[in-house]
Amino acid sequence: MHELQDDKLPSTVDHPWWALSALLLGLSIIIIDGSVVNVLLPDMIDDLGLTQTGAQWVNSIYSLVFASLLITVGLLADRFGRRKLFLVGIVIFVAASFGSALSQSSGMLIGFRAVQAVGASMMLPSSIAVINVLFTGKRRAQAFGFWGAVFGGAAALGPLLGGFLAEEFSWRWAFIINLPVGLAAFVAIRLLVPETKGPDVKGFDLLGIVLSASGLGLIVWGLIEGQDYGWWVAISEFELGPASFAEGAISPVPVALIGGLALLVGLGFWEAMRSRHGQAALIDLELFKIRRYGFGNVVALVVSLGEFGILFVLPLWIQSVHGYDPLATGAVLATLAIGTLTAGGAARHVSAAIGSTNVVRLGMALEVVSIIGIGLTLSPGRTPWSLAIPLVFYGLGVGFATAQLTNVVLEDVPAERSGQASAMTSTFRQVGSALGAACLGAILFSGLASNLNDALEAEPNLTDEKRSQITQMIRSTAGQAIVQLDEVPALAPEATDARNAYTEAARNTSMVAAGFVFMGLLVSFGLPRSQSNDVSKSPEATAA
Repeated sequence: MHELQDDKLPSTVDHPWWALSALLLGLSIIIIDGSVVNVLLPDMIDDLGLTQTGAQWVNSIYSLVFASLLITVGLLADRFGRRKLFLVGIVIFVAASFGSALSQSSGMLIGFRAVQAVGASMMLPSSIAVINVLFTGKRRAQAFGFWGAVFGGAAALGPLLGGFLAEEFSWRWAFIINLPVGLAAFVAIRLLVPETKGPDVKGFDLLGIVLSASGLGLIVWGLIEGQDYGWWVAISEFELGPASFAEGAISPVPVALIGGLALLVGLGFWEAMRSRHGQAALIDLELFKIRRYGFGNVVALVVSLGEFGILFVLPLWIQSVHGYDPLATGAVLATLAIGTLTAGGAARHVSAAIGSTNVVRLGMALEVVSIIGIGLTLSPGRTPWSLAIPLVFYGLGVGFATAQLTNVVLEDVPAERSGQASAMTSTFRQVGSALGAACLGAILFSGLASNLNDALEAEPNLTDEKRSQITQMIRSTAGQAIVQLDEVPALAPEATDARNAYTEAARNTSMVAAGFVFMGLLVSFGLPRSQSNDVSKSPEATAA
């Protein structure tokens, strides 16, 4: 297969839809693995002894490492070839999936999840950049519609697939299944996808990579560990090398959060200085002078805070409060796919009618209303299947917003800068996803502990020590111990209190998630008017 520079790439490539199909096959496994863990967490908690904090790390480490590396690998893809990076990513991802399946401890699983994210980070921006180069005019909206449908559909079907494999075999099979799918994707991409490269850029911004990864890592660490070490005053001792935080002194959490923000601010100044001197920079700040690109990335960040954080909350609530097994939980969540697949197929036609920017706004509005509906529907006395209707509409919103937001963000970006531009957009999404899972997880579990402690104070037969033990047991197991309480008739009132406390915490967390998406909707009004109507009517029009 020949290699082409973007500026030498013809506007029409032979069989681009076959190339798209191959890319989407590879893309599906990394998206599924971003959501499949949510429904497997209860089994992992039982099998590996995961704590509530460990459960959050298994979920968040994937998004964190993913986000930390996307910009770097976007540059590498532009330089060495996007197809080449995609293929290397598949190899790393599949190898790490096998390691995850063999994990015997929480630390081992978290480590292999991090390596999985390294491979995934090579694949996602490469797929977007190739699509941005191979498709122009009205076909681009259609291609990104399919991309969004697979993105949202895979995220929704991940829990169903994971639940089936966990129920019939073991949670480990949710990772083993990546081996044959990854092999098929490798062969298809090798045969069907042309190699493309960006302009030849010299130099490497190593300090930028360190600053971005360290800053994001400290912030996510602080959000996840705040419940264990205290948000301001240390409630337990912490030591790491020369750093020591005694119980009762200042907690390491605010230090990590402030330090992370300082590093990211430093990253901004560093990148600006390198750009002024014409040096290779991790972040192409010139791209943010494109209004559509700048506002679009802020929308991607804010929306992702709530968009995928809610998918961390629901599986835990369904299995803890209603005792559903992974398969039944996955089946409930899979109703979301009905909406995402429908929206993905309809995105091009809706975009032609109202413009791609308005499609993004429509999607976010549907998400806000649906997440609020999900929160209001949560109840210990109502079957989780009552969530199906708001989940379908939520899927519609994700399908519209996800696909066309990518199209909108890259609409004015030159094709030769697609790799770095799409990597930055993916970074904003993944940063939002990691921060959203950490933030909403903190709100959920803090609310659960507070609500349950208040409820148990009203139980006359409980001592302070017993109340504290039950609260700690429920919180540390991410709510899974509620099922154990149900098995002890004498603790039936406490089990009821726990279910009610969990539901109230999940409901409040849903409202926060809806608030994040609503903020993204407000920011989207800073986007310029979309030209999608003109593009859809003119096959010769190009957006690259």
